[in-house]
Amino acid sequence: MISDEPNPNRRPIASALVRQNIYDTSENSTQGRESDSAAFHIIMSKQSMKPRNDDVVSRYDDYVMPIWKTLNVPIKHASNCVVEDYNGNEYLDVFSGISVTNVGHNNEAVVEAAKSQLDKFVHGCSYVHPNQTVAELGERLAEVTPGKLAKSFFCNSGTEAVEGAIKLARKHTGSKEVIALEMGFHGRTLGSLSLTGNSAYKKEMAPTINDVAHVAPPYAYRCQMCDGGFCSCACAEELERVIGTHTSGDLAAVIVEPVMGEGGIIVPPEGWLQRVKEITHNHGGLLIVDEVQTGYGRTGELFAVDHFDTVPDIMSQAKGIANGLPLGAFTAPAEIANSFEPGDHLSTFGGNPVACAAALATIDELQDGIVENARDQGVWLGEQLATLEDEFDVVGDTRGLGLMYGVELVDPKSGTDPMDVAPDPDPTLAKHIGERLRDQGIVMGIGGYHKNVIRFQPPLTIKRDQLQRAVSGLRTALEVEIA
Repeated sequence: MISDEPNPNRRPIASALVRQNIYDTSENSTQGRESDSAAFHIIMSKQSMKPRNDDVVSRYDDYVMPIWKTLNVPIKHASNCVVEDYNGNEYLDVFSGISVTNVGHNNEAVVEAAKSQLDKFVHGCSYVHPNQTVAELGERLAEVTPGKLAKSFFCNSGTEAVEGAIKLARKHTGSKEVIALEMGFHGRTLGSLSLTGNSAYKKEMAPTINDVAHVAPPYAYRCQMCDGGFCSCACAEELERVIGTHTSGDLAAVIVEPVMGEGGIIVPPEGWLQRVKEITHNHGGLLIVDEVQTGYGRTGELFAVDHFDTVPDIMSQAKGIANGLPLGAFTAPAEIANSFEPGDHLSTFGGNPVACAAALATIDELQDGIVENARDQGVWLGEQLATLEDEFDVVGDTRGLGLMYGVELVDPKSGTDPMDVAPDPDPTLAKHIGERLRDQGIVMGIGGYHKNVIRFQPPLTIKRDQLQRAVSGLRTALEVEIA
């Protein structure tokens, strides 16, 4: 029987103290009540104490597995482009929780959509009990994704979306082998980890799945084939060599990020993605484009592939899709998607209706001027960051699209890196710059294969004066560090 009465054990310690003596009038009980009253007030005082940054971090140390990284900015509250910590400090957020809150923290329309769905129902397993919210989002993705992408599978994260895309490619082609990019990032679960082209994420985690090879990325600044100059797309032609030398010819898919995020905000040249798709199809494989970090307006187009006039065979998505609620997806044309049969794939929580409601509102917000803002602000940002290359020898390269930009920091006195192309990367300087930005009240990410790239990935709602503050803060940090 379900009771509407409040749970008497909600505050077990304090409530027990009150209940124990409330009707006892004996002398011993009176003395006991005085002692218990003091204890009660101590307990209630502790419960009403406001946590501080150190309190939150200490609990993480005690109760959260030690894999978390920190920018030393615990978040108590966030709104649009500003986050507040537990000590009352406010920061300009130029990282968006790793490129997630694209329509701004706590976006009112997204929050209201999620609340409305919460009032209806929270979970029913969307692959067992169909519901209108998931159906609407599937239809909406068919409308906004490129080309003939039409059917989606909803999951909970980017790594799940990537692994599902690989399963679909294998099922459709009947082949097994997959090729990814060196320095690329596709997730940390074992399947997607095998595609990630960075040993730092794989240490003590091998073996991952078999039948995966890697090819050079379009990283012009450190490319031997281009000698650090303009990218010639020679690395696209390298795909032919890798297929011929590192596979058995049983190619299921090639997976790439249209702009490499964790690899250092690496933008391919015009024609590169088209050539990769052509080579992939020539060998019977499918092109999977991983839009987990680049999608939903980040690059100034709804999807980054729109910059390159290329339609993928399968597209994985997550991060910005629901503006912070856990949701991922992979989308394919009907003739590919229909290769799946009941039981081939499933997710208990995938397509959660609350997250899907948030996604529908997110897309509405993006299409109501936010993508255009990302495009316009990105043009200005690119021009401003380019001037840093002239001002500071330690700024080796700046690159990006929309509001996804990277500033690569180097040691100009080192000569050239092991590839004999560009100066050595300087991850120590990048770390110090990040700390100095934080001291100015600016949160900015550090990434790149060499951990030497400052990442501009703010909410796409950011205003010009806020973006100017971020650029000026970076300039100030550089001036202090090299003085």
